[in-house]
Amino acid sequence: MPERSLLASAPAMPRAALGWAGLALLAAVLALAVALTRPPLPGDPAVTQALEQILLWQSLVPRAVTALLAGAALGLSGALLQQVLRNPIADPSTLGIASGAQLALTIATAYAPVLIAFSREAVALTGGLAAVGIILGLSWRRGLDPITVVLSGMVISLIAAALSATVILAKGEYVLSLFIWGAGSLNQQSWDAVIALAPRLALGFAAALLLLRPLGLLGLDDRSARSLGLALHGARLLVIAVAVWLAATVTAEIGVIGFVGLAAPALARIAGARTPRQILLAAPVIGAIILSLTDSAVQLLGSGTADLAPTGAATALLGGPLLLWLLPRVRMVHRAQAGLPPSAPHRVRRPLTAAIWLAGLAVLLVIVALTLGRGPDGWEIATGAVFSDLLPFRGPRIVAAGMAGAMLGAAGTLMQRLTGNPLAGPEVLGVSAGGGVGLAVTLFLVPVLNPLYLVLGIALGSLAVLLVMLALAARSGFGPERLLLAGIAMGALCMALISTVLAQGDLRAYVLLVWMSGSTNRVGEIEAWTGVIAAAVLIAPLFLFWRWLDILPLGAGSSRSLGLGLTRSRLTLATFGALLTGFASFLIGPLSLIGLIAPHLARLTGFARGNHQLLAAVLIGGATMILADWLSRIAAFPYQVPVGLFAALIGGPYLIWLLSRGDTDG
Repeated sequence: MPERSLLASAPAMPRAALGWAGLALLAAVLALAVALTRPPLPGDPAVTQALEQILLWQSLVPRAVTALLAGAALGLSGALLQQVLRNPIADPSTLGIASGAQLALTIATAYAPVLIAFSREAVALTGGLAAVGIILGLSWRRGLDPITVVLSGMVISLIAAALSATVILAKGEYVLSLFIWGAGSLNQQSWDAVIALAPRLALGFAAALLLLRPLGLLGLDDRSARSLGLALHGARLLVIAVAVWLAATVTAEIGVIGFVGLAAPALARIAGARTPRQILLAAPVIGAIILSLTDSAVQLLGSGTADLAPTGAATALLGGPLLLWLLPRVRMVHRAQAGLPPSAPHRVRRPLTAAIWLAGLAVLLVIVALTLGRGPDGWEIATGAVFSDLLPFRGPRIVAAGMAGAMLGAAGTLMQRLTGNPLAGPEVLGVSAGGGVGLAVTLFLVPVLNPLYLVLGIALGSLAVLLVMLALAARSGFGPERLLLAGIAMGALCMALISTVLAQGDLRAYVLLVWMSGSTNRVGEIEAWTGVIAAAVLIAPLFLFWRWLDILPLGAGSSRSLGLGLTRSRLTLATFGALLTGFASFLIGPLSLIGLIAPHLARLTGFARGNHQLLAAVLIGGATMILADWLSRIAAFPYQVPVGLFAALIGGPYLIWLLSRGDTDG
């Protein structure tokens, strides 16, 4: 009977492969049909007919073919990465390859355009390999644990995105081009992308077939692979190099396309692919289908000749839910434990005295930020009349930055205590990005741009995402790292929705763009007072909940046994956390990571009790954001880097340090 069952299932995969090939053909036909059914151009028929022929054969048809080739390359790249790392959630976007390639291209374009003229592909490959090298270095001590690898990749992606934005703003370019490039537009004006992608895809596929035996052995544990004669490190690096090359080539030609490499191998396994050969055959076909259908959809749903959204942003709408679905299927090398990490080696004996020292440090930073700066003649200390002239400009932005940092520190403390997750924070759990979706919805519903409505929309969006994260933590049993990945998936989904609005290019897109950049350049007295009042009203009551903050990290069972009403306490603190995130994000944007690092620094310096950690996180968050605002003002003088992006450059390396130390295990 087992033999008969095995024989009966043998032809299943070939039939599935034929089915996928048929769907790929249908996707190609649909893409060509979309190209042929564009609205006619206005004007003289004799002239427009010639223009339509040029548009068809030099833009629309190359775009359809490019989508098929790029999707196939990303599908193959994702299949190789998942096999070599034994990680079902690895792909060029989750491993930071695409972001590393994008950063390299941005730096080369700004400072060494001769490299772009020489070889865009080589520049992108260098950036992608650098990103992978950092990720492997961070996760090697933990046996390339799947969660650690992807977390490291996500952090590298965030840092690369912040650095790219910083470079572009420092060169004085309009920042919207960064978001359009990062969203992956497939618009074409020639066959150049097809000519570049086709031979590289063929070479990559041939290399993958030659590596079939090593790939099969790499699916085993390291000891078994070595015992069968495999040079483990060499084979792994060779496969990774092929995967990175394919992904970097796509990024160099059309920009960042996310999650296709994640979805294609997953769907191949659902279709019945089991062996490396079957997955490598099916994943490119499925990747071509996904990207082609997505690109056709954004064209059909767009208005006139404008797409509904950049194709790369649309693929993230698929990737976020898919990553959530795949998370329970990920095998952990190190099993995460519930609760917060072990307490710091020492506790502060006099927390109030230590808090006074922190407050003094914050005041010192305020004095430095108000008086010390760079001018046309170099470094200057503002005194007297010069200080009075600069105060109306520097004062409000410092107050707004400090209050935003304090609110994020408080929000991060609440989220870490609510979830028992040492890596929780409004930025990394997708709560800040959810605020962006709330802002976008508000812009569509409210005809007048009232700041109160905008803040309320951000807060409601943040609250919705935070409640989803709490539900996942309570019902699915996700450990700290899985919950963080769930937040990253939710953040990707929210950012895809935001990118769709950005692609419209109207006033709503401009408002979203200003918010995303997190700039304090235009902050005035109204924004500063808004931050002061919001911080005072929302932070002060939290100290009344000190008992909740101490009990909730112990878990649901212990909390109930101590008489704590879980639903009421969690909903109350979640509401405060969402409002704090909403007001802070309104002032400095969604990318700062201060909500993650301030509670961590408070715990590591010895503030263990809930109310003590909250107070220290508020002070550390405010001081760190004031420092970031001052540095953002002087780092690229005479240009000013948005403080939200600059703060991410501080928080990102800190999160990498946590991952390398293994502090993500509770």
